Amino acid sequence: MSSRPPDVKIADATLQLLRERGPRAVTVEAVAAASGVAKTTIYRRFRDRREMLSSALAPATEPDALPEGLPVEEQIRWMVTEALRAIDDGIGFGGLAALLTDEDPEFTRAFRSQLTDQRRRFMPLISAGIAAGDIRSDVDLDTLVDAVVGIYVCERARTGQSAPGTVDRVVALMLPAILA
Repeated sequence: MSSRPPDVKIADATLQLLRERGPRAVTVEAVAAASGVAKTTIYRRFRDRREMLSSALAPATEPDALPEGLPVEEQIRWMVTEALRAIDDGIGFGGLAALLTDEDPEFTRAFRSQLTDQRRRFMPLISAGIAAGDIRSDVDLDTLVDAVVGIYVCERARTGQSAPGTVDRVVALMLPAILA
């Protein structure tokens, strides 16, 4: 028997079901079966499925700490890496497809809320870059992140995978457009 805490088992099972079978497969019953955690334990921790989904998705969209003193190019590389990690380590492409089609409105609302929080955490990076004169003052964070994710999604759609060096190529493409 695993010694992992129930919350970790629940989150892992939630994300595994989401990535493998899409958001409709993420039910309390399915998570209980996949995690080995009793439904009553899940309901003691979460009011409902949406709260369970939000809790599992939060770490996937929570950026790792930005190391201090990085040059602007490395800061942008960090932001690109963290934005793409929300897909790869979070919802997977099955979840992304469901998000785009709004297959499961409850999931869509939960993940969009997490993405809004993620972008809010990126804002100080862009604001500091603008204040320092490194980033153009008219750079729109939402458009920048949308372009990054769009490039990534299109590459996966075109080739079926993300080729090595994707982050480097995206950063090389984006930097000239945003640097002051």
